[in-house]
Amino acid sequence: MIRVGIVGATGYAGAELVKILSSHPHVCLTSITSRQYAGTPFYEVFPTMRGRTDLVCENFDIDSFSDKTDVVFTALPHKLPLSIVPKLIEKGKKVIDLSADFRFSDVATYEDYYQPHTAKEILEKSVYGLSEIYYERIANSCLVGNPGCYPTTVLLPLIPLIRNGMIDCDFLIADSKSGVSGAGRSVALGTHFCEVNEGFRAYKIDGHRHRPEMEEVLSKEAGKKINLTFVPHLLPLTRGMLTTLYTKVRGNHSSDDMMQCLETFYKNRPFVRLLPDVNQPPDVRHVQNTNFCDIGLHLNKETGQVVIVSAIDNLVKGASGQAVQNMNIMLGFDETTGLI
Repeated sequence: MIRVGIVGATGYAGAELVKILSSHPHVCLTSITSRQYAGTPFYEVFPTMRGRTDLVCENFDIDSFSDKTDVVFTALPHKLPLSIVPKLIEKGKKVIDLSADFRFSDVATYEDYYQPHTAKEILEKSVYGLSEIYYERIANSCLVGNPGCYPTTVLLPLIPLIRNGMIDCDFLIADSKSGVSGAGRSVALGTHFCEVNEGFRAYKIDGHRHRPEMEEVLSKEAGKKINLTFVPHLLPLTRGMLTTLYTKVRGNHSSDDMMQCLETFYKNRPFVRLLPDVNQPPDVRHVQNTNFCDIGLHLNKETGQVVIVSAIDNLVKGASGQAVQNMNIMLGFDETTGLI
């Protein structure tokens, strides 16, 4: 049994990790930490886990935590992992970090949108953890920067089409919607029930921090600088995320050509489901509480405009599920283990 620990187990992503890992057949969840709930049984914080785990939340101590773990998930706000992850790597642990701290290869871009990066010495060890795209690199890594939820919905549909030269990379628009859990568990007026219920609005139109993450990956894939128009919206749902992408076709490719491209690319990737019927597009209801990403597309032959729709559960495929998928890949397990 592989011993697994979670640093920051009582946020939404951390709690989802506890839920998934407590049923994983090849790992033993040995340690969970929480500053706010130290000394409290996890099932008292999340009563749905009563009878599924008896673990008690602890304060984080690098030495005692390391003694009990082989693989570590850090489910903390940005900046906090910068002081923790290097020590875990030094102690020989495999780490999957759910913050943005190890997603970027360009330190300057990270610092423009977050804060000074104080762990530059291990950035070269980090692999961007988009499971279906960078599988081989993830399998050989000791540190994975787990992707953001919005980037997962944008990058999975676009990268195969970009690699095959089927779309115009100079015209990319992402119109995305997320359930409220994407904002985290901390109380804030903007995500209060009375402020969200029966409403629907765009936010951070002037620049969401997931945009540079997506642009960095897209630019590498396209071999040139990519500028993405990205507008996120808040849905009055607990969980679920849907992105509608707008681009233009290159050459004489048809909808069938592009769908065939995706089918070929993802034929051995069990968590990407393709929906070829334009009358049955992806729906957040059909991916909630799963690690699936559903993708559909339509080409307007008259205008050459391509509309691609993708849907995920923002807490599973958009965070903790993909993190466990990455752990499975790193450890040589079937990537679906514990997730289906």
